[in-house]
Amino acid sequence: MKMKLVLAGLMIAIAPTIAFAEGDAVKGKKVFKKCKACHTADKEKNKVGPHLVGIIGRAAGSVEGYKYSKTMKAKAGEIGNWDEAKISGYITNPKKYLGGKSKMTFKLKKEGQRADVIAYLKSLAK
Repeated sequence: MKMKLVLAGLMIAIAPTIAFAEGDAVKGKKVFKKCKACHTADKEKNKVGPHLVGIIGRAAGSVEGYKYSKTMKAKAGEIGNWDEAKISGYITNPKKYLGGKSKMTFKLKKEGQRADVIAYLKSLAK
């Protein structure tokens, strides 16, 4: 019985790392065209949205000079640093993810496209 509990706990602990599928950065660059109206990913220049340079591992709501929504400011500490799963959750439905208003109204509903965009963002950090 104890062994089953240990195994169940281990599966819960590693599930977030297993659940996120790796995307294709080349496809992600194409999908990112939908995001370019509001975001840059290759230079630290804010547009309607904050730049996404170094987004993986960066603290939520922390881009210098960008005016975040009240909801993002309030939720940033809870979000912590952005990782693949958090970014995927956010771009699926920003308003739902934050639990309130979001400046980002765009939703990227297809899981494969989200994984591809994240792979693209990760590729720029290398």
